[in-house]
Amino acid sequence: MTKTVKIDDLAAEITQAVRQYTEDVSLAVEKEVQDTANKVRDEIKANSPVKTGEYKKGWARKKTGRGQQVEHTIYNKNKPSIAHLLEYGHVKRGGKGRVSGRPHIEPAYDKHVPEMEKRIEKIIRDGG
Repeated sequence: MTKTVKIDDLAAEITQAVRQYTEDVSLAVEKEVQDTANKVRDEIKANSPVKTGEYKKGWARKKTGRGQQVEHTIYNKNKPSIAHLLEYGHVKRGGKGRVSGRPHIEPAYDKHVPEMEKRIEKIIRDGG
């Protein structure tokens, strides 16, 4: 559908169209980031090492920031102090030998974030 606009109203129409495009893209990008954060969290949870199950059940997502600067943080609320030890390994008690790492955080990130970046580029190209 074509809309006829007076030359005096052209600037206002362009501004309104850009505002609508920006709003559509922002909402779509925010939804994509949230969906990806949930996928990463779920994959980390599925691949986490299990001893008692407390560590595996502790994965959560937190949204911080406001406006254009929003961040989603994935963290372990039950046992936050051992995530890096399980991911990368550590020296055994007594200092004799090492426990090898069980990568479960970085692989989930590496799998889902590049896909998200491609989908965000498409969202921007398509206008939301």
